[in-house]
Amino acid sequence: MDLSKYQEERKKPSSKNRVKTITLKQESLTSKTKTSQKRTSNKKSSKSGNNSLSAFFSFLKNKKMIVIYGIILMAFALLLLLSTVSSYFHFLEDSAFIESKNGEVHNIVGKIGAYLSYYVEKYTFGIFSIGFSFLFFLYGLKISFQSEPLKLTKITLTTISSMSWLSIFFGCFFSKSKFNFIPGTFGVEISQWLITNTKTWGTILILFVLLIIILILFYNVSFVSLVERLNKIDITSKDQENDQIGTDNKRKTKKGETEDDSMSDLYISNRNGLSKEYDQKVVKFDIEDEDNTEKNPSEFEKPIKRDEEDSETIELEIVNNDSTSQTDQFEEESLEEDTPTDEEIVVQPLEPMEDYDPRADLSFYKFPTPDLLEDYEGKEDNNKSSGNLGSNSEREKEAELMENKNKIVNTLKNFSIPIKRITAMRGPTVTLYEIVPADGVRISKIKNLEDDIALNLAALGIRIIAPMPGKGTIGIEVPNKSSQIVSMKRIITSERFQNNKYDLPIGIGRTISGEPFVVDLAKMPHLLMAGATGQGKSVGLNAIITSLLYRKHPSELKFVLVDPKKVEFTLYSAIEKHYLAKLPHAEEPIITDTKKVVETLNSLCVEMDTRYDLLKVAKTRNIKEYNTKFCTRKLSPAFGHRYLPYIVLIIDEFGDLLMTAGKEVETPIARLAQLARAVGIHLIIATQRPSVNIITGTIKANFPARLAFRVTSVVDSRTILDSKGANQLIGRGDMLLDTGSDLIRLQCAFVDTPEVERICNYIEDQQCYPEAFMLPEYIIEDKKMVAEDSEIINSDSIDSSFIEAAQLIVETQMGSTSLIQRKLKLGYNRAGRIMDQLEEFDIVGPSAGSKAREVKIKTIEELNRLLQQKGFFA
Repeated sequence: MDLSKYQEERKKPSSKNRVKTITLKQESLTSKTKTSQKRTSNKKSSKSGNNSLSAFFSFLKNKKMIVIYGIILMAFALLLLLSTVSSYFHFLEDSAFIESKNGEVHNIVGKIGAYLSYYVEKYTFGIFSIGFSFLFFLYGLKISFQSEPLKLTKITLTTISSMSWLSIFFGCFFSKSKFNFIPGTFGVEISQWLITNTKTWGTILILFVLLIIILILFYNVSFVSLVERLNKIDITSKDQENDQIGTDNKRKTKKGETEDDSMSDLYISNRNGLSKEYDQKVVKFDIEDEDNTEKNPSEFEKPIKRDEEDSETIELEIVNNDSTSQTDQFEEESLEEDTPTDEEIVVQPLEPMEDYDPRADLSFYKFPTPDLLEDYEGKEDNNKSSGNLGSNSEREKEAELMENKNKIVNTLKNFSIPIKRITAMRGPTVTLYEIVPADGVRISKIKNLEDDIALNLAALGIRIIAPMPGKGTIGIEVPNKSSQIVSMKRIITSERFQNNKYDLPIGIGRTISGEPFVVDLAKMPHLLMAGATGQGKSVGLNAIITSLLYRKHPSELKFVLVDPKKVEFTLYSAIEKHYLAKLPHAEEPIITDTKKVVETLNSLCVEMDTRYDLLKVAKTRNIKEYNTKFCTRKLSPAFGHRYLPYIVLIIDEFGDLLMTAGKEVETPIARLAQLARAVGIHLIIATQRPSVNIITGTIKANFPARLAFRVTSVVDSRTILDSKGANQLIGRGDMLLDTGSDLIRLQCAFVDTPEVERICNYIEDQQCYPEAFMLPEYIIEDKKMVAEDSEIINSDSIDSSFIEAAQLIVETQMGSTSLIQRKLKLGYNRAGRIMDQLEEFDIVGPSAGSKAREVKIKTIEELNRLLQQKGFFA
């Protein structure tokens, strides 16, 4: 996403993040003299001075100023570059001018360039100080445009180490000449110290060792591979000489001796350091062409011959095969062999395989743009026309802060609770007042005044946090008289959301301080949401889905949406072929039927077990390591490996499912919650009835992250959060997030239905897959359809689609598991079981690796006779 378009919005100063600090000084009731008045006036003047100073520093930290800092740094880098390059030709003249103040300046940048290059080169690394220009320009580029084309840490270490070594090296030669500006003061001093203490040969040895270390650490030079390459070239040249000597003898040999030549090729390749085992997948051979003409691509399909002159390296793939089709190829080449070969050799050009890109299938897919979302915060500002009205609203907010502060102070004073200081932090819907009590005041004494403070403030939802986590204060959360809508567009375009490196980033809303709150669902790893009807659960789910749609590609993420209410997730059916996962025979992408929910949950359990088997074979611990190995071609699809997208299961009303299905739903959800996080399956469950019979102990134990909207009672709050507080929220998106350590109060970002519809329509118009992501089909034992009176042993295991798959295989004459999976819309595991059953009935042959199986039945009539003999009604 292009961030430059939205940088201006982030650069605009915002008036919502203000911290009002009000210092209360306890004064004696009897002391009202003039000296106290002078002290208070001095405090007011110092306070105004502090405000002006803080305003000045906030101006310096503005986004616009940061961009200006980067531009200035890049301009300085270019100035230093021109000055340094110009000094290479006129350093002696310019240095004479600087030291004696006489003569002319020849630097292209003038006196500034002469002074700059003189001091930088003389007192640092000499002429090699040009590397500073490169570093300054990169840092300026990162500061201004948040762009880092190179890894700055590595490039900084590489540049400084290279400049240091070159300066010391040339300091050994020019330290006592008039050209001592070449190594600079650093190189002269270090080289003289080395020569004095280690003499000439010791200095040479030290410089050589330092050079080797720099090359290995920063330039990735592998001397072992270099030596192996030199040895390989030496051995290959000797082999070529031996081959040229015996060329005449080879021409006189019989055609039947080609097998010996191929064995000699194997011997040569083993001497070149390659594997000696014949069952390796890829080996390298050096083969010489018989004539100087270029080979056609078709010639790479022929058996290998030892030719005469030009040599080129090719790649050989050795695949085990029991068939004797290779004999025909040898006969076409007039090779008289009586016995068929055990291995089929396919010759291909040697080309390194590129890393697998999961986004390549949808390379033209474009992520949704923020223009599809409404900026509700901006609309509120536009409605306030201009001028005095805007200033009055600001004054009203300040007056509200002062009024609430005075009421809190007076309430505590009436109960004889002195305080040192009180600060206010205004958020979108709630203002946090932090109190520092006087020494000796018990915290419980303030906590017990929660109802009294709420009575004096005449506000709903007063919440006292005593003490504040990580602070020596007590917090009092007071709702604002006029709440502010949190726009999802501002969250999406925020720097915190755009620049995070989370696996599954979720922008839920804003904190009390007004900062966007972004969390990683993969770290949670599951989320339990609860709240009364109409308090914002559906909006919160829409915000979570929208966040993921803006950051994750369809190849990296799939949703399983369960909607017992049948109306909440209907709009997302438009992105079925992009982001949704479903059962093979499911008609609707959004799951609304309870029976389908049970099958889907059990199907996810099967997918979880399959993924764990893949991780076990790949020797990885989580989905991130597995996908990294697969993308770097360390795992082959021929052995069943595939790229694993994240799967997010979202259930809108969990209580209704438990009422209708009970244990059939709770058991697979408990399994998924316990095990599925390592294989990239994450759960988000929402309910409007957070009672103990809905959110059971098993569910709570496996959902450490919990999100609570407003509930009606303290009991419900303790059920979802294990503490009170959710019953004191004000509703309309006000929520508490428990991440396992502390409670965070947030205002949920608002995503309206038209916005969701625009996003889904935008994605629907993009490049998509042929069909939705298919989950493995879960088959209940009691519902398996088998032929009655079958003569086959273990007939209970025959799949219901066995006959249909057999007819498909015979018609196409292609024994492929992927064909069954694609044509019959089955899961991979079920298609594999059907293929094994076809092999048991002798319809297809055994597995042939990555190739399709041999189909032994040639016609449909022959298949029908076989099935009738076995008791099937074909």
